[in-house]
Amino acid sequence: MSIHLFSGLKGLSGAALLVAGMWGALAVAGGTGSAPTASAPATGSARTAATFSNPVLDANFPDPFILRSGATYHAYATNGSGGNVPHAVSKDLVNWTAAGDALPKLPAWVKPGLTWAPEVARLGNKYLMYYTARDIKSDRQCIGVAVGVQAAGPFSPAGGGPIVCQADLGGSIDASPFIDTDGKAYLLWKNDGNCCNLTTQIFIQPLRSDGLRLTGKATDLIQNFQLWEGSVVEAPTLYKAGGVYYLLYSGGPFDSDLYAVGYATSKTVTGPYKKAEENPVLISKGAVAGPGHQTIVTDGAGQPWIAYHAWTTGQIGDSVGYRSMRIDQVTFSGGKMRVSGPTLTPQTAPKAIR
Repeated sequence: MSIHLFSGLKGLSGAALLVAGMWGALAVAGGTGSAPTASAPATGSARTAATFSNPVLDANFPDPFILRSGATYHAYATNGSGGNVPHAVSKDLVNWTAAGDALPKLPAWVKPGLTWAPEVARLGNKYLMYYTARDIKSDRQCIGVAVGVQAAGPFSPAGGGPIVCQADLGGSIDASPFIDTDGKAYLLWKNDGNCCNLTTQIFIQPLRSDGLRLTGKATDLIQNFQLWEGSVVEAPTLYKAGGVYYLLYSGGPFDSDLYAVGYATSKTVTGPYKKAEENPVLISKGAVAGPGHQTIVTDGAGQPWIAYHAWTTGQIGDSVGYRSMRIDQVTFSGGKMRVSGPTLTPQTAPKAIR
């Protein structure tokens, strides 16, 4: 996302304070000096094992990313009342509990309060978190990396500065790691050009084997040129199925009902990518407004699900509403992506991990 207003409780509106209180109620802290814990479901409604209804995390949880680690799902989000990187856990993708701040300490190069869109990958025996933060030197949003020994963190910042910082292109945000079937790791991101009337592009570049630095050259994959995208393409997600690379992305103004999800496809990881004619494929519908900043996660049966945030219609903008996390089934076949959502009605729940 290009602009996020929640950086803590100070200065929040009444609606935003309500949201902060909702999130705070989910995180039941332990004793002094203990790690935060959670004991209550992130949504108040009861659920059966067979069905569920969106949202699955009915609190402010923008730019969600979900990582499956063993029998647990870990979700991470843009900074807010839950910390620099709010973290929640689930066993079934439906019932979530708050689990504290996954990135409790920021590095010296970062100005606090603007930690956005974290994503995590496992490389070898460690976990790498790629996050966006305000670089003090350039005064742009740039991408850093942090290391953890487990998916729950805590993650510790690595290096003395950002690993991607295209200051001349408005900055760099929305980092997304991708590990190909041959084991090679890449990082995708977007230049923050819409901050300053520049074209936005999604890039990909190989990661060093330890995941702490980029190597080789960056490749420009797509730019914003379709009408629905407006001044931005962002939030890249790369997913491979049937020998096809599906590049999911969000476009349009995030604080409106025009925000939506599209995709492009390629036979090779670095492209060229062709945008789908049917874009966008996940759009506002009924009480769901501005769905986007998606990620893909698989359930226990290997079925992919798209996780994303969305506003409630009529409550768009951080001053009056919040972006809750939702999931819907998605299929990838023959170069086509099909999404069942956005949904609010009961649907079959994800299969449990066995």
